[in-house]
Amino acid sequence: MVNQITDGVRITVETGYEERYSDMDSGNFVFTYKITIENTNDFPVQLLSRHWDIFDSNGELTTVDGEGVVGKQPILHPGEYYNYESACNLKTTIGRMSGYYNMVRVPDNKKLRVEIPEFELAVPFMLN
Repeated sequence: MVNQITDGVRITVETGYEERYSDMDSGNFVFTYKITIENTNDFPVQLLSRHWDIFDSNGELTTVDGEGVVGKQPILHPGEYYNYESACNLKTTIGRMSGYYNMVRVPDNKKLRVEIPEFELAVPFMLN
């Protein structure tokens, strides 16, 4: 698990490997990640969009940009948090992801770029 705070917004990431959906022979490895977004500010914030940089161990970079997360643009009031789970496919047994959320402070629409800490994706037997 990794976490980081940017502009009063804490991002925590937990990862998993989905062996049942992966196929080593064809080079398809499925990883899940659970994100918790927590507002530690004294004002509400809203998540508008996301940016991901996904690297595999061959050095291939995939960039993903989109509105919200899992189809939502949550507003988080002070002390609230939002959880979601998603997944990605890699062609290798090890990779990493990082990125950021574009958010706004609700009271004044000030833009915030909240960093998502880099995290590793690895098939468990690769770590032994």
